[in-house]
Amino acid sequence: MNAGSRRFRRAVPAALALALPLAALAACGGGGTTGATAEKGSGTGTITVWAHQGQESEATAMQNAVKSFNSSQDKIKAKLTLIPDNDYTKTITTTDASKLPDVMEFDGPTMANFVYNKKLAPMDDYVSSKTLANATDAIKAQGEIDGRHYGLGMFDSGLGIYGNKKLLDAAGVKYPTGVSDAWTAEEFTAAVKKLAAKDSDGKSLDLQENNGYATEWGTYGFAPIVWSAGGSLLENGKAEGGLDTPEVASALKTFQGWKKYTDSNTDGNAFAKGRVGLSWVGHWMYPTYSKALGKDLVVLPLPDFGNGSKTGQGSWQWGIGANTKNGKAAGAFLDALLNDTNVAAMTTANGAPPGTKSVLAKSELYKQGGPLQLFADQLAKPCGDSKIDKSCVAVTRPVSAGYPTVTAKFSQALSDIYGGTEPKTALEKAARAIDQDFSDNAGYQLP
Repeated sequence: MNAGSRRFRRAVPAALALALPLAALAACGGGGTTGATAEKGSGTGTITVWAHQGQESEATAMQNAVKSFNSSQDKIKAKLTLIPDNDYTKTITTTDASKLPDVMEFDGPTMANFVYNKKLAPMDDYVSSKTLANATDAIKAQGEIDGRHYGLGMFDSGLGIYGNKKLLDAAGVKYPTGVSDAWTAEEFTAAVKKLAAKDSDGKSLDLQENNGYATEWGTYGFAPIVWSAGGSLLENGKAEGGLDTPEVASALKTFQGWKKYTDSNTDGNAFAKGRVGLSWVGHWMYPTYSKALGKDLVVLPLPDFGNGSKTGQGSWQWGIGANTKNGKAAGAFLDALLNDTNVAAMTTANGAPPGTKSVLAKSELYKQGGPLQLFADQLAKPCGDSKIDKSCVAVTRPVSAGYPTVTAKFSQALSDIYGGTEPKTALEKAARAIDQDFSDNAGYQLP
């Protein structure tokens, strides 16, 4: 793993780090036909809590939240176990449901698979209505299945294009001010070419190639092209007819054409060092980029391929273990964990968009007029994982127990396309593989 990918893991474990090999997670789908429900219990005693051990500042914020909860009352004691990020999803997947904790964190896209395997229970009866109401719509979209909530997050994520104002101005490139006037795909390509013409090596764009594309970055980072072209990764349990459309193939042909202008970014510093004028990445790079560019940093939406500019969203969430004997105590802990103090501390630690309405409105980075207002504006128009039309912007990755197969096949297709494979061929292959897997697993029907 090179320095760039290490930095990626450290900077954004919350948004993208599906640490378990995805095919392995998919293979665990035995599923059942009835959902799991948690026992209410006494609402007192000791509860166990598992969390991923992300960057040091995140771990400290989590430890402080648990200490604060334990000292604030004497009925419930939360016992926290931090598990290394790279082992976390695998640990949940390989642990029998009966041995999982009362409360656990999980990477958002894995939720449906854990529900399918009866490892998570709905939390609606145990967390307060105030906690649910304060969650942003985008957070709820990621954590909801059939009207029941299985996950709530302290923070979210988002994508955009960072621009170097000095280089853009020098090349005579006009750029958007927000989602409403996002570049079209053609305008974005023209901007890339104009910048390249002024660059000594002809490279003007960073697409985080250093993270690889046959990875969760491939799906998270570039599924927005599919959605913006009017397509989908999965619709009504099928990829064919949504992923392999002519419009999606054309859009990814455009993506393929950017390769000649893209810095491979092996050192992770292509944008920060001024080698390129545009960087397609997420909120997590703001601290580094802001420090490097200062007032020359501009934050722009992703280009519009016809169905409106789109962004990914979703991150780590919290849920209640299906086999808990104390759902009432678990809910009380989650109410405390998701209060303003703890959400503000965690999002200050990791720089992510707050997952609650109250903290988001006051965030120095994301509030109206803040430097990252664009990300908040995008998340304020959630699509969920369906009904992806021009009126919405932030799209949830498919909430399906078969998501690991979806992302594995799509990201491989994306990587192949970037490497020169004809988009139509790669997309049709991916769609067939996804649909075959879903057929083999009875559509991964959730309880």
